[in-house]
Amino acid sequence: MAYRVRTPDGELMFPSLGDIERAYVQGLVDPDDEVREDGAEKWRKASSLPVLARAKKPHGQDTAKRAQTLTVVGAVAAGVLALVLLFTGTNWNVRMMGIALALVVSGMLTRVSFKAYKRPPPVL
Repeated sequence: MAYRVRTPDGELMFPSLGDIERAYVQGLVDPDDEVREDGAEKWRKASSLPVLARAKKPHGQDTAKRAQTLTVVGAVAAGVLALVLLFTGTNWNVRMMGIALALVVSGMLTRVSFKAYKRPPPVL
């Protein structure tokens, strides 16, 4: 069954509701756009269709969260501090603190790598 989508820019024709869902997830169809099944007279908002309401739209904020920028910046800062403690400290206890901090940095970067690996692939 074919569907028509009416946007402010014009109308689009989609062969199935699944195709509209993919376009919705990609941001080509907005929640305020109107959808009509061929042969029907009533236009419905895309956000009122259950299939589209359940579909997840990507958000720009999610990508910033996924980048883990603060964790990486913190790991770099802690790594620099660990190097300073290791090479400028004359006291053995200061050097041990540098080694401990380097191990913490290693754990932080392992966590970042694991989260990046575990992330699902982007929806196309």
